[in-house]
Amino acid sequence: MKYRILIADDQPDVREALSLFLTGEGHDVETAASPAEVLAALERPGIDALILDLNFRSDTTSGREGLAVLKEVRANDLELPVVVITAWGTVQLAVEAMRTGASDFIEKPWDNARLISVLNNQLALADARAENRRLRAEVEHQQSSEIIFRSRAMQAVMSTAEKVAQGDVSVLITGESGTGKNLIAREIHSRSDRGSGPFVHVNLGALPETLLESELFGHVRGAFTDARADKIGRFELADGGTLFLDEIANTTAAAQARLLTVLESNSVERLGDTRSRPVDVRIVSATNANIADRIEAGDFRTDLFYRLNTIEIHVPALRERPEDVPVLAAHFLTHFARRHAKTVTTFSDAAIEALIAYDWPGNVRELAHVVERAVLLTEEMTIQASDLRLPTGNEALSLEAMSLEQAERYLMRRALDRTSGDAEAAARQLGISRSAFYRRLSKHRT
Repeated sequence: MKYRILIADDQPDVREALSLFLTGEGHDVETAASPAEVLAALERPGIDALILDLNFRSDTTSGREGLAVLKEVRANDLELPVVVITAWGTVQLAVEAMRTGASDFIEKPWDNARLISVLNNQLALADARAENRRLRAEVEHQQSSEIIFRSRAMQAVMSTAEKVAQGDVSVLITGESGTGKNLIAREIHSRSDRGSGPFVHVNLGALPETLLESELFGHVRGAFTDARADKIGRFELADGGTLFLDEIANTTAAAQARLLTVLESNSVERLGDTRSRPVDVRIVSATNANIADRIEAGDFRTDLFYRLNTIEIHVPALRERPEDVPVLAAHFLTHFARRHAKTVTTFSDAAIEALIAYDWPGNVRELAHVVERAVLLTEEMTIQASDLRLPTGNEALSLEAMSLEQAERYLMRRALDRTSGDAEAAARQLGISRSAFYRRLSKHRT
């Protein structure tokens, strides 16, 4: 990249030599021959770095004039990279310059390779800090919502969510596992007239089939062997608010029939009871499966689908919106650094590039875990690409080299990839029950 560098030195030959060298490196150059010229140049916008001599004409050895300029620069700009350079370098003077706010210290005669290395490093750090501030500003701008985004795709999703929130209609949210469908559901609830009412979340895929209807509709004492007391179901708990039915495609045929009855009558009958109880509930449901395929296979009722799908919102996978990766990563970095009391503040450019390049089969949920792991493991203030420990094509371990936990996670991820995120189909491929698959999936996400 081309930067504008200000060279401050009282000697014309030094200014000329540095100007020729830095221009040859592709940068624009400005020069100043006195402290007053330095401060005047910095009042104008566009200076990206300062190379500052510590000794001007009135004082040739102590560095006092240069340190005074540095102090004033830092009083007005805490971030500008300042590389001090002097022919009278001592350890004491270098320490004093760094304490005053110098970014680095070089002695005359300088080595061109070291000079450009130091300058480029400081410019890169300044860019990283500026990008981090910008990302943090975007996060703070979105504080009214838990959903962090930058992409046009997510802008469209949020615009639709905001519009449908005002209408008391059923909403179906689709998208791969880990894309944040539950956050969209909460956003719709909070922006609706029901926002002050309850928001009840039930993961239908994680409930054993024997308990699913009891959880949804409740039961009375004696309705079945273990029913020792009356139980209020999720529909009644959500009365006056929103019921979020996550993984709706995984409901049994019997539960689908009961759901349809409740939605048509706006009343619920507990298992073992003969009395109907009126409920006022808005239904928001979500799935990572292709419901059209389920309907065609006879596994999902068409009439229930139309009841649930007044409005459909599709949440794109993270790999389809790479613009969101840096801002999400910055959000998670701030969150986990605070949670774990770490002084990690930013990502290196290489780390950001690695995050953007990765495919994210686990979507936003996987990104959060990667950032948290990096925050915990790094010993530096900046997360490097190596701290992320992202898998690459030539890092695919054989199953024999994996631990049991690694192998289980790998096989589950591969199954989800092959089934386009369909957890029930992935469970069938692995030869385990749907509930067992969800238990294992939940374990690897904690």
